[in-house]
Amino acid sequence: MALKTKGIVPRTWRWIKRIFIFLFFFQLIYILILKWVNPPITLTQLSSVFHGYGLKRDYVGMKNISPYAKLAVICSEDQLFPDHDGFDFKSIDKAMKHNQKSKSLHGASTISQQVAKNVFLWQGRSWIRKAMEVYFTFMIEWIWGKKRILEMYLNVSEMGEGVFGIEAASQHYFKVPAKNLTRQQAAMIASCLPNPKTFTIKPLSKRVATRYPWILIQMVHLQDDDEIENLIQ
Repeated sequence: MALKTKGIVPRTWRWIKRIFIFLFFFQLIYILILKWVNPPITLTQLSSVFHGYGLKRDYVGMKNISPYAKLAVICSEDQLFPDHDGFDFKSIDKAMKHNQKSKSLHGASTISQQVAKNVFLWQGRSWIRKAMEVYFTFMIEWIWGKKRILEMYLNVSEMGEGVFGIEAASQHYFKVPAKNLTRQQAAMIASCLPNPKTFTIKPLSKRVATRYPWILIQMVHLQDDDEIENLIQ
């Protein structure tokens, strides 16, 4: 019996190693494919369907997205997006200090981190998910580049109950394609991104009503930044 047990352990360990090797190469290939192909489904989208919110989405390329929409989400979510390598360490440190003192939690996720979470992972605050988010953020920054990350963000982010991506949001809220969004409409959509189920455009929530004018001001300040202009054109 002891000899059989000794034989089982090495075999089990070999299978575990093979599974990890397979998973590593599978996710690497998947990341490479998504540099050019949009994800067929994400865990967040599946969760939306499972919880009865449905799934409205329509992936579109950067040429079919208004520059105002690109500028608005950068101004709203990550103004240092062109400059960092996936992580805004000053904002992370500031958020951690706040969260230690307050019951209201502040996040400091960059657009890159949000894409890593929305495309490859699930929603939540566990340390395991956060560690995996760091890995995928590093990988997409390295393999995809900023324009593809921004394009993916605008296509997979939840922008309302069961509404995913800028095209679905544009049609849902304003009955126009994403490429025809006005500056104000883009700012309104961007203002709901932190919590689109609570920060609603229709009906207009207090959060959106007060935040989108601030985003409009930020858009004026940042629209002539060379690096941002290169990303949104």
